[in-house]
Amino acid sequence: MGRSLLSHFSILTFSTPRFTSCGYLRKTRLIRKHDGLQVGRDFRCLCSNVAVSEPVNSETSSSSTVKKRIVSGVQPTGSIHLGNYLGAIKNWIRLQDTYETFFFIVDLHAITLPYDPQQLLRATRDTAAIYLACGVDPSKASVFVQSHVRAHVELMWLLSSATPIGWLNRMIQFKEKSRKAGDENVAVALLTYPVLMAADILLYQSDFVPVGEDQKQHLELTRELAERVNYLYGGRKWKKLGGRGGAIFKVPEPLIPPTGARIMSLTDGLSKMSKSAASDQSRINLLDSKDVIANKIKRCKTDAFPGLEFDNAERPECNNLLSIYQLVTGKTKQEVAEECRDMNWGTFKVVLTDALVDHLHPIQVRYEEIVSDSNYLDEVLAEGARKASDIADVTVNNVYQAMGFLRR
Repeated sequence: MGRSLLSHFSILTFSTPRFTSCGYLRKTRLIRKHDGLQVGRDFRCLCSNVAVSEPVNSETSSSSTVKKRIVSGVQPTGSIHLGNYLGAIKNWIRLQDTYETFFFIVDLHAITLPYDPQQLLRATRDTAAIYLACGVDPSKASVFVQSHVRAHVELMWLLSSATPIGWLNRMIQFKEKSRKAGDENVAVALLTYPVLMAADILLYQSDFVPVGEDQKQHLELTRELAERVNYLYGGRKWKKLGGRGGAIFKVPEPLIPPTGARIMSLTDGLSKMSKSAASDQSRINLLDSKDVIANKIKRCKTDAFPGLEFDNAERPECNNLLSIYQLVTGKTKQEVAEECRDMNWGTFKVVLTDALVDHLHPIQVRYEEIVSDSNYLDEVLAEGARKASDIADVTVNNVYQAMGFLRR
């Protein structure tokens, strides 16, 4: 799912217009800072100064004590690695203290390509245990398995009826994955899973969604879809059917972590660290032993330049390894730059290995404690699913009503 904050507003442009009850939206939006993270601002209508996304209820908009809501999740495919942790899960720990948070294991997304059912079952529990071992606190955040809240699938189908096929055909990740897998191995789910992702977000009337660089396009589709459904079925149309009226969905904004949103491969500094990479050497898994970590760092790709430095385009591996060291030690970029400037690779690799082992050891110990108590993990997931369902069911029932379905 760089770490520097924008000190001023930036303009982002998009190629597709967005519909509202009054026509088109501007094709630009602003990025502002919110609680130390970059936050995308709502699109606005050309014909008024009123934001497109209306408050879903008056209590949320009028009470300063109501926390903003965040949703995020990780697929239970392969092992959770350093990129998942530093790019997403580690940031969740801070967010859970400030926001109302929903962190789930997105198991429905894990079946878009051929998979092993036994592996999916094991990985789902392991991923939940790793969430908790990393510091996600079930007393602060709702932790659950996506498929345990059936409203995800229901809303996906309803949203599919409002999603133009052209919106899905332009998704970059679909093009890349389908090209690699070949036509015979490409299921319809690989094309339509961005609609499920939209359902995951919109179900909970999310205010913000933590995103990395490679997920921005999918969040834009979610925003477009929310606006489209609000236009097609919300407002007075919904009210005439006995509903509340107004917007059916909040239009979520991106929450961009200041650093570590994109950790790169140990074998190629230009490729993202990934579970799907063929070589396990390309990533540090959170449960890797000390010896395995040492071996991977010892063998990772470096360069022949003297000294170490950030932000040199000719040294992507150097920038990546320094960034990892910065994140696991909690040091500032300047502190790391000064500490490592005159180091050679042999010295730095030992320092980085020690930092990684020290940082991951408490997580590994806590993980073993959690998986040894299956009842505890089951209780956490059941309670999280119950809390999530309470909110999700309200949303999906509103959508059914607004779209003209006979109420049960």
